[in-house]
Amino acid sequence: MGFIVGPWLAQAVRAAVDLNLAEHLAGGPRTAAEIAAAEGSDPDATARFLRACASLGLVTATGNGFAGTGTLAVLHRDAPLSLRDLAASQSSPTMWQTWARIPEAIRSGEAQTEKALGMSFFDYLAAHPDQGAIFGAAMASMSAPIIAQAVEVIDVSGARTVVDVGGAHGSYALALLAKHPALDAVVLDLPHAVPGAEAAAAERGLTDRVTAVAGDFFKAVPEGDVLLLKFILHDWADDDAERILLNCRDALRAGGRIVITEIVIDDRATGMAPLMDIAMLATSGSRERTLAEFDALLGRAGLRRTTVTALEPPYSVIEAVAA
Repeated sequence: MGFIVGPWLAQAVRAAVDLNLAEHLAGGPRTAAEIAAAEGSDPDATARFLRACASLGLVTATGNGFAGTGTLAVLHRDAPLSLRDLAASQSSPTMWQTWARIPEAIRSGEAQTEKALGMSFFDYLAAHPDQGAIFGAAMASMSAPIIAQAVEVIDVSGARTVVDVGGAHGSYALALLAKHPALDAVVLDLPHAVPGAEAAAAERGLTDRVTAVAGDFFKAVPEGDVLLLKFILHDWADDDAERILLNCRDALRAGGRIVITEIVIDDRATGMAPLMDIAMLATSGSRERTLAEFDALLGRAGLRRTTVTALEPPYSVIEAVAA
């Protein structure tokens, strides 16, 4: 039953984000009527929803209303490593219309986004900037703990320019620049992502060291010493991933390296990784890869793996150079 009602749980979290429960309860308990008045929601439905949230451990019932829990706190927009944007994105109709077709994806081995949304996933985000912004913010929040670990192990000795390939808001590059004052960065992504990257650089006071570039990594990648590919290759089937890597190899300066940050999966994988693999199949016809599959992909693109460093499971940093 827990598996079967999983959609109810995800949509309850989405509703908690939509009603700003974490923000309303950050200062202490409030009644359902107070929250309903603040949000303009139906008072009876809001009370029933808070009762459901109590059953899930998002809130606790008190003598004078409801209080937030530590679980709810991670949905606060200002929480360290907040999951608010991720919850809003992953439980949105944009994602769920595709995931409702997972059985069809498994039967056919093909992506289902065009059948669900009428176009490919990234074309859809480009055509719907509001959804693109939500997705970009979600990827930034999901990436934050992985980036924090990765920047501690990435070798940037001798480098001047890092290129965040498909970098969305440029979170990865910005973290490296904060740690290494001598670096500058280029953030490459589709046009809809550029304003977010520029805003993120300005917020961190790094505008003079960051250039946000609108482009297509299937056509060309800006030249750099360290090219970052974070959660990029798993979006694409092997032929497309090979094209991306070929363009990255062409963009490498002498002595440069490509840094791939991805899930590395194996047949004994548990937890999120095997489920993410199926989500990628349905969304884009792509996959999570084993280390052997990464090596084969790198070899076809004229690259050679030099190191692999495990991060918080199931993520790893793979470094590669021109073969």
